[in-house]
Amino acid sequence: MYMLIMVLDDTSHLNDVLNAWDQAGVGGVTIIESTGLNRVLQRHSPDMAFVGFSQMFGSGRVGHNTLFTVIDSLETAETAVAATEAVLGDLTEPDKGIIFAMPVAKTWGLTLKR
Repeated sequence: MYMLIMVLDDTSHLNDVLNAWDQAGVGGVTIIESTGLNRVLQRHSPDMAFVGFSQMFGSGRVGHNTLFTVIDSLETAETAVAATEAVLGDLTEPDKGIIFAMPVAKTWGLTLKR
């Protein structure tokens, strides 16, 4: 088993990525709002006096979504990555996001989607 984790840079693509993961056989995704170091530092820089109304009133992008789930195999992870890139494009390009998988030794209370 593996934990599949994605930090999605552009939150406007969240539903499309979730649908792609569902089609790839990934289920039970937990989503949290998160913010990266660069965005925190940008918010506190002297240039923030000139950000404009969209940032000041909350409609500007300031955060990410972090998605995580437990999957049964690395093959499922590869399928999810391919499905994600079908939505977002090449993940090696800037401002797309990052996906990684980590081994999980044991789970309790989990039924994996097959």
